[in-house]
Amino acid sequence: MEKKNYRGFRDLIVYQLSYKLSVEIFEITKTFPKEEKYSLVDQIRRSSRSVPANISEAWSRRRYPKSFVNKLIESDGETSETTVWLDFSKDHKYISEEKHKYLISKYDEVGKMLSSMINQPGKFCH
Repeated sequence: MEKKNYRGFRDLIVYQLSYKLSVEIFEITKTFPKEEKYSLVDQIRRSSRSVPANISEAWSRRRYPKSFVNKLIESDGETSETTVWLDFSKDHKYISEEKHKYLISKYDEVGKMLSSMINQPGKFCH
């Protein structure tokens, strides 16, 4: 099994994409109604930020494959949670169908990359 030479978690495409998405969600939620500030806005910002944060934590645990995988599983769970908040955002008409479709497809991409890492930790662990 060939290992790629990553210098750090910021080199991971899955980290880069999930970070970009969390920044995008932050900007989008600035337009949500004020009554959502302490509910939907807080929830979606927290879950979207947890995806790259858990990836960075997983990276620091590469010496322990089970711990590495566990943090990636947590990140995948936060990915799924974010998609639920995106569904609520669309259904309440806070985001357009097009924006929802785009974000869901990108989070599906993140989920696939995380699943690949979870299923093949040897490519990343040492």
